[in-house]
Amino acid sequence: MEIPGILSIAIFLPLISAVIVAVFLNGKTARGFALVASIAELMITGYIFIAHKQYDMSEKLTTWFPESFPVQYFLAIDGISAPLILLTGLLGIVSIFASWNVSERTKEHFMWLLALQGAVVGVFTSMDFLLFFLFWELELIPMFFLISIWGTGRKEYSAMKFLIFTILGSAFMLIGILVIFAGTGTFDMIKISELMPTASLIMPMGLLFLFMSIGFAVKLPVFPFHTWLPDAHTDAPTAASVMLAGVLLKMGGYGLLRVSAGMFPEQLEKYAWLLALFGVINIIYGAAITIRQTDLKRLIAYSSVSHMGFVLLGLSAVGGGITSLAMTGAALQMFTHGTITGLLFLTIGFIYERTHTRHIPDLGGLARRMPILTVSLVVAGLASLGLPGTSGFVAEVTIFVGAFPAFKLATMIAAFGVVLTAGYILWMIQRSMFGPEKTQFEQIGDATAVQVIPIGILIISIIAVGIYPAFVSDVFADGISQMRIMTGAN
Repeated sequence: MEIPGILSIAIFLPLISAVIVAVFLNGKTARGFALVASIAELMITGYIFIAHKQYDMSEKLTTWFPESFPVQYFLAIDGISAPLILLTGLLGIVSIFASWNVSERTKEHFMWLLALQGAVVGVFTSMDFLLFFLFWELELIPMFFLISIWGTGRKEYSAMKFLIFTILGSAFMLIGILVIFAGTGTFDMIKISELMPTASLIMPMGLLFLFMSIGFAVKLPVFPFHTWLPDAHTDAPTAASVMLAGVLLKMGGYGLLRVSAGMFPEQLEKYAWLLALFGVINIIYGAAITIRQTDLKRLIAYSSVSHMGFVLLGLSAVGGGITSLAMTGAALQMFTHGTITGLLFLTIGFIYERTHTRHIPDLGGLARRMPILTVSLVVAGLASLGLPGTSGFVAEVTIFVGAFPAFKLATMIAAFGVVLTAGYILWMIQRSMFGPEKTQFEQIGDATAVQVIPIGILIISIIAVGIYPAFVSDVFADGISQMRIMTGAN
């Protein structure tokens, strides 16, 4: 059944729900309403993912601005964005469960979580460049407040660092958007892809490609723009870490895929070697730094830097002029990393609630007291290091197979990153959960019934995609093929 305005509903349901929570509700009522809204959002995003091939879900309002300034309310969905919207709905409900015990300024917390979810869906559905930028900037506000109010440690510093880095990256992107508009006369991202090869631009195409890519690289993040991420993750509350790792980083990958690859195919091919280089740096540098970490959240944060390097490697291989396989792997890596790292941060958050420490040398011997959380950490860890049968393995293998013909040396070096990942993941699990029991943890308990729900959701998604990856990968492959046909890429 076709549902008119379904994309607008997916954006504004959480945004309107956030307003309702802020104005009318308090305490447990706000929490319960946020849960109902997130369940409804998951159902809507699931419908979009399943039905986007059958129905034309695009929505366009051309009279939003005066004709002299052709900004449109233009939403559309394809195989590239549909899985990421599903991921946003999935992690949205997980973040609500992760916040179940929040007692400080409860309604504000759930208000910002809902607003964040709506803004991210707006990024993944917008096909007008200025609308895309509006939602891109909108997500900064809820994430800033989530870190600065409910975080720990240097939370104000980390929140401000996240804000400054992202705004500086966005400044490069805004310049690029305005240059593109000046050369094409439109903000329509579909038309821009068609007009760019013949557009008369006031900036060299290579420099424009660089400006746009920097904006997305900061969000991914790419070395050396990554330093905001460990601080933000370390000091963020659990729900914010889940959303930050799960979907906000994917905005950077989505931008590189949709804009850098979709609108600049020739420049992507020309600078493919540079993407491969930074991809390898991300993978090896991120993994090497991760090994040195003693804080659980900081360890997972640096591992995200490493894993996002695989996205760059996949994009560089397509730029190298072979097939869409590596690009499909890069897109799949974004989806699988969202669920795997989301589960890691969720589990670590639940462990911290009980032990009140994330310092690995202070932990140990928790497996007997926390069997459910131990299983959760082990599953997420094994998926992160790419164990066959999990979603992490499928994404990385797809990237390696697709990238090897184009960049053999880079791919072999990147594969060594998997060895480093196995080292720090297994080391972290062994020291945190196993070994002799410690007396200070004799009275702690395991995950509650409420906490088992989001753990189960993410474990099922990790195993399901690992066993039957075509459920997601075929959707990405279709979207990427359409994009490359439209741009005339090889």
